[in-house]
Amino acid sequence: MSDSSPPVLYTPAQRARRDASRWTLVQGVLAPVQFLIFGVSLYLVVHSLQTGKLTDWALGSVVLKTGVLYAIMVTGAIWEKVVFGQYLFAPAFYWEDVVSMGVLALHTAYLWVWCQGVWSPTDQLLLALAAYGSYAINAAQYLRKLRMARLQKPLSISPPAGAQVQP
Repeated sequence: MSDSSPPVLYTPAQRARRDASRWTLVQGVLAPVQFLIFGVSLYLVVHSLQTGKLTDWALGSVVLKTGVLYAIMVTGAIWEKVVFGQYLFAPAFYWEDVVSMGVLALHTAYLWVWCQGVWSPTDQLLLALAAYGSYAINAAQYLRKLRMARLQKPLSISPPAGAQVQP
């Protein structure tokens, strides 16, 4: 019979550090804020591409979204250091961090072309859509991990089966 239980994300010590860290709260606040900004910005980007209206708002909203992304990435790396002892690529969040690097690259590329002003607004917004697609994938990864963490029963430190326990 195979063990079909989900993989353990946190050891008891990691769970305790996670629960005690102020960075957990920071991540818990920044993530929905970023998602709200993403939703508004996505609407503006798509609206601008369809109608040619509100283009400056759309372009600026991507800059705002990118700033919040940087904030959540920096604080997330600090959170990962506190909980897992390394800033990025802890085994429990390795693939999320790998995809996050792509998300950062696309958003940073957007900032670069936006600042340079050599791409047309339409091309900038299309790059923003690519960045947003990668962000959506990454957000889904983190939502999956959040669900896994909620389903994971805290590991108790108990003696091995058959061991004598002193009262």
